[in-house]
Amino acid sequence: MSATAPPHPDNPPDQRNGLELSRSGGIVTLTIARPSKKNAVSPAGWATLLDMLSGLPGPGDRVLVVTGEGQDFCAGADLSAERVDGGSPAQMMRVVGDACLALHRLTIPTVARVDGVAVGAGMNLALGCDFVVATDRARFSQIFVKRGLSLDFGGSWILPRLVGLHRAKQLGLLGEIISGSLARDYGLVHRLVSPEQLDDTVAELVDVLRTGPPIAMAGIKAQLNNAFDVTLQQALDDEARIQAANLVLEDAQEAALAFLEKRAPVFRGR
Repeated sequence: MSATAPPHPDNPPDQRNGLELSRSGGIVTLTIARPSKKNAVSPAGWATLLDMLSGLPGPGDRVLVVTGEGQDFCAGADLSAERVDGGSPAQMMRVVGDACLALHRLTIPTVARVDGVAVGAGMNLALGCDFVVATDRARFSQIFVKRGLSLDFGGSWILPRLVGLHRAKQLGLLGEIISGSLARDYGLVHRLVSPEQLDDTVAELVDVLRTGPPIAMAGIKAQLNNAFDVTLQQALDDEARIQAANLVLEDAQEAALAFLEKRAPVFRGR
């Protein structure tokens, strides 16, 4: 489990089907807790992931950290497990897709804390976050093709946007395992650190995000998530609408006052 949050949670963790959701000081930590399976998600786990993500953000939630228990992030789907209640592949994939959408639509910043393997849907779970902080022993792979499968958990959408079409095809069609350093070179990793530095690096990033202006950051996320789907005119119209709303908030007034008083602003999300 990540050490980014203080040791005393705000509420008892929500633990179901190999996943755990905990809160502390505005930081939500979602841990995939199946280390004996390299944190592969069980069939029942996808519905739990969807349910947990759909409940965010709660009151006071500022940042989500997604991590894996032990020395791996997530090995994707547990293909050795049986489907839940005899559900069809189409039904299962609908749940997987809805979980991806729930992550993408979160208004709070999201950080993937990646150690060890992040492959298949596990890689795309990490890439679906706003920031990826990984160790130099992390390994990434769009391993689907090696299993006779096509991309899922948003890989077909996010990869071309992150690395371009040809490199996305390279990653998808070859299914090669790439190192953390190569993932950083491809622009998939925000920070690459040693395993010993991982928690401190994530904590520093999370603290910056946790203390930022939540309404303004939600607006920035929405703007950038929509960037490839709107015209310049639409983007400018959205900017004007969102900025006009920001300018009358207490947070913008606090930022201006803090600038004049030469101190750090205290943003309250209002």
